[in-house]
Parts: sequence; C-alpha cells; structure tokens
Amino acid sequence: MDYYMNKKLLLAFCLLLSALTSKAQQIPRFNPDTILTIVIDSAVNIRSHRLNTQDFIDAVMNDTSFYKAFQNMKYYAFTAENRIFTYDKRNKVDGKVYRRLLHSNSKGKHQIEYTAKRDSGNVFKKNGKYQLYTVEMFDYIFMNAYNSDYVKSEGTSAENKGKNEGYKDKLKTLVFTPGRRVNGIPFISSKTEIFGPELRQFYSFEFARGKYLDSIPVYRFKVKRKPSTATDDVMIQEMTTIFDVNNFEILGRYIDMKYSNMLFDFNVQMNIELNKFNDQLLPIKISYQGNWDIPFHKEERASFLIVHKDYKRE
Repeated sequence: MDYYMNKKLLLAFCLLLSALTSKAQQIPRFNPDTILTIVIDSAVNIRSHRLNTQDFIDAVMNDTSFYKAFQNMKYYAFTAENRIFTYDKRNKVDGKVYRRLLHSNSKGKHQIEYTAKRDSGNVFKKNGKYQLYTVEMFDYIFMNAYNSDYVKSEGTSAENKGKNEGYKDKLKTLVFTPGRRVNGIPFISSKTEIFGPELRQFYSFEFARGKYLDSIPVYRFKVKRKPSTATDDVMIQEMTTIFDVNNFEILGRYIDMKYSNMLFDFNVQMNIELNKFNDQLLPIKISYQGNWDIPFHKEERASFLIVHKDYKRE
C-alpha cells in the first residue's frame, strides 16, 4: 500500500473511531459518553443467568444484525436529520452543516428529498469540496447508506471504487464487528484485536441489567481499559454493547478510542443506537465527536449527530 493510501485509510479510521481532546479535559460535544437511552437497574452476576464472559465476547464477534440494521434502511421511508459542527483550535464552532431529508424507496429506486439544507462558516473549499476530510468521510459513509445497499459507490473511477471498497470494508469491521484484527491500518492493526491473547489482559469486563428506551430489558457489557494499563498499550479505551435480554441482539454500541505517538494523535467517542420497526432493527441515533492530528495535514476537530425517525416500510 502506497503512502497516499495509508494516509487516506488512517484518516478514514480516525473519523469513525477517535478524538484528540485537550490533554486533561474532554470536549463536551453531544456528550456521547454512554448509551444515553438506557437506565441501569443494577450490576448483574452473569453466572446466575447461566452466562459467562465468553458468551458476551462470542456475541460481539459473531453478530451480524448490528450492521444489517443499516442495510435494512433501504427498504424504508424515513426522515433523517444530520448536524455537523467543525471547530477551531480553541474548540469554538467555525463551521455548521444541517441537513433534513426524506428518504424513500419506490420500486427499488432510492430517492432523497432535502427539506432543509443550511451551511455556515468554514465548511467548503473554493472548489466546492469540504474543508475537512472528516466531513467528507461522513458524507461518503452515511449518505451512501441512504442511496444504496451500503456497498455501491457512484461517481468514481473503477480504480477509486476498488480503493474505496477496501477502505469501507476496514471501517465496517472497526465499527460493526469490533474486536477483530483489522490489517492495513498503519501502526494500529495489532491494537484492534482486544479479545485476543495479547490484549485481553489489559481489559476488565463489567455486566449490568437495565431498561433501554424505557421498556426493553437489556444486558450491558462494558469492556474497559484497566487503570493499571498504560494508555499507549491499548487503543480502545472502552467499548459498551447493549444486548436485548430475550434474543441477545445488539441494540446499541459506544466506543471510546485514543492513541498517541510521534506520528499522530487521536481520541474519538462514537455512540450508535438501534430500535425495532416491524420486527427489523434500524438505526435511530449516531453521535460522534473527535479530533485527530497527523503530520503534513491540518488538525481536524468535528462532531456530528444523526437522528432517524418516522420509519415506514415501502
């Protein structure tokens, strides 16, 4: 892989799973510090439920429903509201993007109608492209989900399509099947395999029961870096997954990732929440906050909030 491809993949990775905050204080952007719509009842002794740690790890590693929830969107009409904020070095907002759109699928043809589009501040370059790669990747990943089955990418050459599919495959692994080794990410690949024999020793596992969206009984499985573990020994600081008690389907995931070396710094929090419509899981909220900084590229600071509602099967 050449330098350009390494750089682009690293930027794409940092978009989805990392944020360089000020050294001692977290930036309060949408506060994605937990699955916000869950109320914890109590810690739980999983053995009394005839479960063990490996059961939860296997469920995380083998689950396909979480990613399929995004593919399911293509069958539904829905309303999406997307808000993006970019920040200067003092963490003051210097750019805003707002999109409200209606997605429909008539006879297999995807249609998007914008009912509101507002941009302000430092958002676009003179050539019409986004100032920040973070925002470009947001548009590429999530708007592509509205238009296709989350696989196709229109408007690019065959060569670029091949590159983009490779980037997307790695991003999908990081977000939707975390815990696996993701090859091809410079300096980081070995730090994504958190359940493997080398990294598992650095994490503790916590279990709790609660209610999700006020009514759905769930387990919360939290993987956290042990206090005795040096920050630079691991990349994933915390990963929280919410399981439906009845069928072990994943309803939500929160990821906190940080890493710093001589080549780059990043620290990102991302929260994804799902709900059922007509017995199909569909995404209802995605929040992200993050900054990243690598040599020879402008430091980027951004956050976004995506809300989906009013799903109707077509």
